[in-house]
Amino acid sequence: MLDPSKLPRHLAIIMDGNGRWAQEHGLPRVEGHREGAKAVREIVRAARETGLRALTLYAFSAQNWQRPPEEVATLMQLLRDYVVEERSEIMDNDIRLIAIGEVERLPPYAKDPLDALMADSAGNGGMTLCLALSYGGRESIVAAARALAEATARGEINPAQIDEEKFGASLQTGGLPQLDLLVRTSGEERLSNFLLWEAAYAELYFTETYWPAFGKAELYAALESFRGRERRFGRTREQIRSAG
Repeated sequence: MLDPSKLPRHLAIIMDGNGRWAQEHGLPRVEGHREGAKAVREIVRAARETGLRALTLYAFSAQNWQRPPEEVATLMQLLRDYVVEERSEIMDNDIRLIAIGEVERLPPYAKDPLDALMADSAGNGGMTLCLALSYGGRESIVAAARALAEATARGEINPAQIDEEKFGASLQTGGLPQLDLLVRTSGEERLSNFLLWEAAYAELYFTETYWPAFGKAELYAALESFRGRERRFGRTREQIRSAG
């Protein structure tokens, strides 16, 4: 059992490796995405059981629209299937569903059930599940800067009042807990335009496991790794130990 006091307040995952998993198994890329959708179900369930407060999944990046149309269509259908099929589980387990990114770009057949479930689950408080859809970290920062600039032009904000806290609150993730742990699967070791502002002090965990094979055991390994990290936030090790 994991010590609840040692859990990250907010876990984010770059779900990478669906295509390579499929290739290694002699399957089309779309089959990798289907298996990846199964992994989403398992990890969301495990995260809720573990007691995590917030889980953000990088489901579809702003750059993923450039992929072949048939692959994009499969991903959108899988999103719809997840929202429709997991509706009862999300509601029964007190999970609040939100989405970040340019969600308005999603096709109606995926966006409409997503919007409905976000509205219906808005009052749930057991865990927040955040789906990053058509999301980009740079795009998110630009959008927040633009919103603050427009508010300043309207005289609603004094430029001198803009600090890290106000800027962070203007991001789509502003209502989420501080990001403590960011996991990436498949062996790649980069952020790929994901939660760039939010990851400033996050612990990073990279695993060779492809996303379709990432299950509860792999999640627990990441959480155990986090538990052993010494988080100093600019202070010395001696200061941390004397304060503890």
